[in-house]
Amino acid sequence: MTRDDSTVPSPADPNGPGRPEADHPVLDALEHASANAHRLAGALSRPAVSLVRVGRKRRRPRSAPIPAAPDGRVMACGVYSHGRRVTMDVDHCDALRLARSERAAFAWLGLFEPTYEQLAAVADEYGLDKLAVEDAVTGGQRPKLEQYENHLFMVLKTATYVAHQELSATSEVITTGEIMIFLGEDFVVTVRHGNHGEMTRLRGQLEAAPEMLRHGPTAVLHAICDRVVDDYVDTVEKIQADVDQIEAGVFRRERNPATETTYQMKRELLELKHAVQPLAGPLRTLISDSPRLVEPAMRRYFRDVADHLEQVSERIGHFDELLSSVLQATLTQLAITQNEDMRRISAWVAIAAVPTALAGIYGMNFDHMPELRQTWGYPAVLTVMVTACGCLYRAFKRNGWL
Repeated sequence: MTRDDSTVPSPADPNGPGRPEADHPVLDALEHASANAHRLAGALSRPAVSLVRVGRKRRRPRSAPIPAAPDGRVMACGVYSHGRRVTMDVDHCDALRLARSERAAFAWLGLFEPTYEQLAAVADEYGLDKLAVEDAVTGGQRPKLEQYENHLFMVLKTATYVAHQELSATSEVITTGEIMIFLGEDFVVTVRHGNHGEMTRLRGQLEAAPEMLRHGPTAVLHAICDRVVDDYVDTVEKIQADVDQIEAGVFRRERNPATETTYQMKRELLELKHAVQPLAGPLRTLISDSPRLVEPAMRRYFRDVADHLEQVSERIGHFDELLSSVLQATLTQLAITQNEDMRRISAWVAIAAVPTALAGIYGMNFDHMPELRQTWGYPAVLTVMVTACGCLYRAFKRNGWL
């Protein structure tokens, strides 16, 4: 058996000269393992150093890396130990292997809209449940928390406010996305759907707080939940201005008050409600049931997130009730406007009935009619018409019908 002395130097002579030409296979294996162990220990002691090539020549066969595709990509992949990042971006298999070789380390892999083949490659290496993988790829899930043998699977709905110049019947006020989290003892895999909710900034904030990262994958789970709920709070704050605008427009006594805008806002609030309210159940499980993979010390942090979520839910309920009242008031305004129009029409019909009746009587062409042959008859009839119409107009005007 021959061996390249430049790859694994002899413990007796680091430079290689003087080594016997005949090597023993057991001795070769021991020396190679020792050299790789020294390299790994040295790399883990230096933060922000890539460990992709450590032991690559004799590594066991594994699945291929996630293939690059236009509809899904790896956003980041790193290894964290004792609250600090110890690698730059590495392969997802290398990250998990290195995390498991260190006692207090975990790998964090972030994916954006992966295909099934991409996520299946990760699932084979990380031991993820196939049904959960299908949910993470297809999306369209409601917020939930599922417990499997070696990991947790949590779904969160992200929401953000869409800025607009003027609220209309077709305005998009809220857009939603999804974040799926696979949480294990030594790994976190996040799958994001939607063009918002990116976690680059969140990752940087966590790396700047090593005291939180020391809690391991649970700290990442809490940070994501906290960020999602904070986005809910920001969204309802901006929705407040639109609701106030709708409410103020109800009593402007417009000729045709619109109900489409109010109805559109109620639909947008319903979309936000479907994202917010189901999340209370998973947070309650994290607080009360304390799953095996969640550190008990993090329960109080999840309780704070649940409090903020409850406040958001209450505000959404308040907005929904207010918009229902606004919609009812708008319909009432329409009914009042229609009644006013009917009274106005009825008043003019009553006024027009007087000359119509007189003209109809004197237009019947009978030979014997009072004052038919009198010279003052025509002026007298016109005077009666004008006087009667004037009296009716004054009466209707005084009663508010005109």
